[in-house]
This record gives sequence, C-alpha cells and structure tokens, in this order.
Amino acid sequence: MKKIILITGGSRGIGAAVAHLAAEQGYAVCISYLHNQAAADAVVAAIRLKNGEAMAVQADVALEDDIVRLFKQVDAAFGPLTALVNNAGVLAGQARVDEMDSARIQRIFATNVIGSFICAREAVRRMSTRYGGTGGAIVNLSSRASRLGSPGEYVDYAASKAAIDTLSIGLSKEVAAEGIRVNTVSPGIIYTDIHASGGEPQRVDRVKETIPMKRGGYPEEVARAVLWLLSDEASYTTGTTLDVAGGR
Repeated sequence: MKKIILITGGSRGIGAAVAHLAAEQGYAVCISYLHNQAAADAVVAAIRLKNGEAMAVQADVALEDDIVRLFKQVDAAFGPLTALVNNAGVLAGQARVDEMDSARIQRIFATNVIGSFICAREAVRRMSTRYGGTGGAIVNLSSRASRLGSPGEYVDYAASKAAIDTLSIGLSKEVAAEGIRVNTVSPGIIYTDIHASGGEPQRVDRVKETIPMKRGGYPEEVARAVLWLLSDEASYTTGTTLDVAGGR
C-alpha cells in the first residue's frame, strides 16, 4: 500500500527534516506551511529532485476550515493518508506568566493544541477501520518543556505541550483497536528557528551545558525518532513518549 504522510509545519526545522527522511523512506509527502512559501517550495523541490513525491499546502492549523481543506487536498493529490505528524507549533517571546495576556495564550493554544486535535480528528476519520480505513500512525510533537515547565520563559508553550502529551495518551487508547497507533516525540533543546521567535536565537548555545550530553540536538535526530515510531518496526508501540533530549 502506498505510504502517504502529512507533516504540519513542514517548511523548516524538525518538520522539514521529517519530510526529507520520510521521502527517503518511500513516503509521498505533503507539508503544510503558514507564511513561508519559499521555504516550503524548497523542501518540495529537494524531494522531487531525488524522484520523490511531494507537495506543499498553505494552511493555518489554528483554523478548522484550513485544516479540513488541507486534508482534502492530500486526499485528492495522493489518496488515503497513512501517517500524520502534528509538528506545527508557535512560541511567543520570553515572559513570566504574570506578564502574559490572554491573546498570547489563546494564540499558543489555538495552534499547538486545538490545531493538533483537529488534525488528529481528520486523520482518524481517514485511517480508522471504524470509518472503512486500513489503519495508520500518528506522531505528535511535544517538548521536554511539558515536564520542565520553562519557568521565566515559556510556561504557556510548556502547558500547551503538556496538553499534547495527554492528547496522545487518550487518543492512542481510543483508536488502538481501529488500526491506528498514536505516539509522541518529545524533543529537548534543538537547533531550530523557533528560538529566534522567542527572542533568543542563540538560546541552544546558552543552555547546552545544562544538558548531560553537553550539546544541542539537531532536527535530523528528532526526525529519525519520528520515522521509527511511524514504521512497522514500532508495530506494537502506542501511547508512548520518546524523549530526544540528550538526557535532559
């Protein structure tokens, strides 16, 4: 059966690394992006250059209508989805909780939590044997912040990722008998652009000495964990969180 993967937020960082590795492993790849079409197009072009199948779709995963449209475009272009990676996420500037306003918190949760819920809903409706599907796998991207809390920096982001942890546990049990596995990858401090959006582009280098391995991680290291959980090698693994955090 053809392997078809959708990666939200796949134009850069961990999402792009997952897209490249998935293509190498024979998946037809769809990535969604919010604003950076040039970066998304570059990922697609690189995959196609190696004779892979890829497409990019603009979609804001904070908007339910955009998510529904995204999944319909994957259906039309490639056929029945077999893998979903809920990777899209946003981060606001470093702040204490007593400095945060409601708009900031709502924006974080709309993308990181509600968007992941709706994407999971659409994936289940396509994959589940309950709906006539043939099964599949979902990997949700969490963060070690969900258990560390990110005090003084991103407690709202950390809380949103804790919600992702719980989504994975509950959903995995709901759909385990319907041919769908649901797992979580929890990255630690990784060299990606997300730190710049929080106001500190060099954050990884600042904190790397607090990591037992004394270095930051790379998107490709996270991608390998994601693709393992999607693969048949993880056929008896569901409801599990795999930390990729250098021991932190």
